[in-house]
Amino acid sequence: MAEKATIARPYARAAFDYARGHDVLADWSSSLAAAAQVAAGPRVVPLLSSPLVRPAQVVGLIAEAGGTAAGAPARNFLEVLAENGRLGLLPEIAAQYEALRQEAEKIVDVEVVSAMDLDDAQEARLAQALRSRLDREVRIHARTDASLIGGAIVRAGDLVIDGSLKGRLERLASEMTV
Repeated sequence: MAEKATIARPYARAAFDYARGHDVLADWSSSLAAAAQVAAGPRVVPLLSSPLVRPAQVVGLIAEAGGTAAGAPARNFLEVLAENGRLGLLPEIAAQYEALRQEAEKIVDVEVVSAMDLDDAQEARLAQALRSRLDREVRIHARTDASLIGGAIVRAGDLVIDGSLKGRLERLASEMTV
């Protein structure tokens, strides 16, 4: 069976192309995120494959509970997904849509895991350095992990910069055992 990401890709691309062409990227982002959250809910998942529930009913449920900031076109999109048995892919479609949107808007979400909380000045310096290196607007999502001992780990898409003391010690230990 094909990967969910592979199946979801053309739907995410179609939603993105429509939203970009009609200058409603944010509305579609909100609609897809809300619909994905509803579709992934424990009460809705069984309905997606139930022969007792018509696809139009599930679309109505998702549209009503998730809201459709993008209006009728978003509901039409949900109906197409339902007709093709793809409503269960909404979380993957929403994630891929967001990736396309971030690429188009030159935005990157960066996860920073540090041994201690970053103050505003440190976060601003890190954001500026990453902005220069990645040539994108940077949104930092910081959290702490005391097990790092010191330093930080920065993740931006496929880029991982491990500047933690724990990481350095592990690399040193691995080099010494070779």
